[in-house]
Amino acid sequence: MRVLCVAEKPSISKAVTDHLSGGQSQTRNTNDRFTKNYCFSFNFGPPWNQCDVTMTAVRGHLLGMEFTPANKNWQYPPPDSLFHAPIVTTVASDKKAVADNIEQQARYCDLLIIWTDCDREGENIGREIVGLAKKGKPTIRVKRAKFSNIERTHVIQAAKNLVDLDERQADAVDARMELDLRIGYAFTRFLTTNLRNLGGPLVEMIISYGSCQFPTLGFVVDRYFRVKNFVPEQFWSIHVNHTQEGKKVKFAWSRNRLFDRMAVTILYERCIQARTAKVTKVQEKPTRKWKPLPLTTVELQKAATRLLRMSGQQAMSVAEDLYNKGFISYPRTETDRFDKEINLRNLVQKQTQSDAWGQYAQDLLSGSFSQPRQGRHDDKAHPPIHPVTFASPSVLTHDAKRLYEYIVRRFLACCSDDAKGVSTNVEILYGEESFHAHGLHVLERNYLDVFVYEKWNDTTELPKFRVGEVFQPTEAMLTDGKTSPPSYLTEADLIALMDINGIGTDATMAEHIQKIQDREYAALIDQTGPAAQDDDDDEVESPPARGGARGGRSSRGGRGRGGRGGRGGASSSGGRGRLKVFVPTKLGMALIVGFDRMELETSLGKPFLRKEMEAQMKAICEGRASKAEVLQQNIGQYRQVFALTQEKMNTLKEVCLPPPLPLPFLLRIFLPRMLTHTHRPVVSSSLRERLSTSFQGYTLLRTLPTMAQSHGFRPERMSLKSAQQVPRTDASMHAIEHSLRYLLPYYPYHTEAGRWGVSS
Repeated sequence: MRVLCVAEKPSISKAVTDHLSGGQSQTRNTNDRFTKNYCFSFNFGPPWNQCDVTMTAVRGHLLGMEFTPANKNWQYPPPDSLFHAPIVTTVASDKKAVADNIEQQARYCDLLIIWTDCDREGENIGREIVGLAKKGKPTIRVKRAKFSNIERTHVIQAAKNLVDLDERQADAVDARMELDLRIGYAFTRFLTTNLRNLGGPLVEMIISYGSCQFPTLGFVVDRYFRVKNFVPEQFWSIHVNHTQEGKKVKFAWSRNRLFDRMAVTILYERCIQARTAKVTKVQEKPTRKWKPLPLTTVELQKAATRLLRMSGQQAMSVAEDLYNKGFISYPRTETDRFDKEINLRNLVQKQTQSDAWGQYAQDLLSGSFSQPRQGRHDDKAHPPIHPVTFASPSVLTHDAKRLYEYIVRRFLACCSDDAKGVSTNVEILYGEESFHAHGLHVLERNYLDVFVYEKWNDTTELPKFRVGEVFQPTEAMLTDGKTSPPSYLTEADLIALMDINGIGTDATMAEHIQKIQDREYAALIDQTGPAAQDDDDDEVESPPARGGARGGRSSRGGRGRGGRGGRGGASSSGGRGRLKVFVPTKLGMALIVGFDRMELETSLGKPFLRKEMEAQMKAICEGRASKAEVLQQNIGQYRQVFALTQEKMNTLKEVCLPPPLPLPFLLRIFLPRMLTHTHRPVVSSSLRERLSTSFQGYTLLRTLPTMAQSHGFRPERMSLKSAQQVPRTDASMHAIEHSLRYLLPYYPYHTEAGRWGVSS
């Protein structure tokens, strides 16, 4: 029997061939320079038994959806026709040689085995491969290999336990691709053609809409306004310190803080008058710090951005490369619990070779091994991300080394015991006010010894207190401060919001985040100033008034908090640096504000429509809905929103059109720069034509001589003649056009931060 095996990537094809052939294979070139055909024999077991195998590969999707030529013109037919316009599926131009290879090889084979990644996208690519293979041989039988890493025993087991292709998952991807095409093209054409009439940078821009892009941008804009609209409030509090047995104890006020200065002052004076404090409660109890859950894709991206200073997209690219080389399991998974059949001790054993964590791995095998925690999520396709084999640092790039180290340390931490300690809580009564202190004594660090990205020493061990004990506090302070705004969104924050609201999948979130940057809707900047606070309303306190002295308080700025870099081992330089946050550009903010002001029942800047769509994709996968039903429902919803957007388009235009610039002021600054060696400011014919196409530009052309005269330039020196009539020296024409552009009323978007700038 002859078998054709097709992998999703050439690297996987080569790795699987090496395992199944035992290194005994023949290589043949194809018409695609990236793709090889490998020939060997393998015994698949009953009912296939010994077979002659040809292993080849594709490079992702072979087919693409597009509209027919009649619907590719942006002027006609109107954009709303795209919701029901015909769609054709064709082989991508750069994949034709790959498609021809599959069709040709299938002619000589009896069985086709799909070796694509075991997720929705992989099932859909698998169905594309089946369609091409059946062109070559309609009667070819189809199976798929289910695997999550390319470790040898796992690959052989997958080859001998073939399953059927999951058509429902493939349907879900087809539905999502068609919806993205129709909705994206319709709204993009509509927004671009309508906003282009406003002039300025919009003339040359594509205003791209995506049902994941806009909600992602919406999160950034929403947080931006939360920060900008935050109004700080002054508060007052009482803190008590006491030194005993050489240890300083900080007691926090049970009321936390009050916003009434007089009330706090009165309470503070009563404490001072009491002189002594009495211990009312001492509680000691065992406590533990839970070890981390097994690693999912979302958690990997959040950790990479927060600890390693990688972008989510960069982290996924590095993880894909580690997977393709056989060092880690499949990096796209929602599962946070290990199946009982996985031999975790064997995986730990492979890490004993490391100089950085090898001894810790050996200690686990010697008796401290503990089963990982069981999370609540299981996608039934892949296990949590974990190391498959040991990778020597010498064979990894800098970023791969850091990410691999994090994955290994996280896995070893999962196989360790929780950190254990004793917590102590002490409550005192000082005057009529209650205060409390918390202490911790760490008994066993356990997983913290290997998982260097966490610590458990944020509180100190308290001295011994007894209930009923009376003491005079060393220090009592009346403090004041102000509430501080939330921080702007970091990439980890944004990924978490997308995950909670169902925007994108674990595999696509990083792509959507990158897209809003590429489209100049949002920018990633260094976090500074008040934005350096945590997401909650933190308190920013002033130096205290001590020992009863009142009124000696002054203000102090906010405390900035950065993230931690990955520490320990070979990659301890895990990217410490200034934390970066997202802010919207003026364009991005205008788009979201404009849609919100339309007051649609479901704003395109909110996550609700896309979240519902993602839920329906899952329903297709689980057999609770059909592809046709999901398409009909979503197209109907978005078409209704499109119609309402058409009716209220002027609302969006008003937001996107900036207020006029103070032209007299700008003339005073830039007109001298427009003078050539003939002292005659001019406008080139090309720029004149562009100016004339908008009301603002036409008005400027007509009034420029008059305004210039009012600012001290003689009328005879003003000219709007064609550029050809003026000598060109020292690049004068470039300087003229560059300067004149600053006079355009619609040009305030141009800043040093980029064409659209960031919102200030």
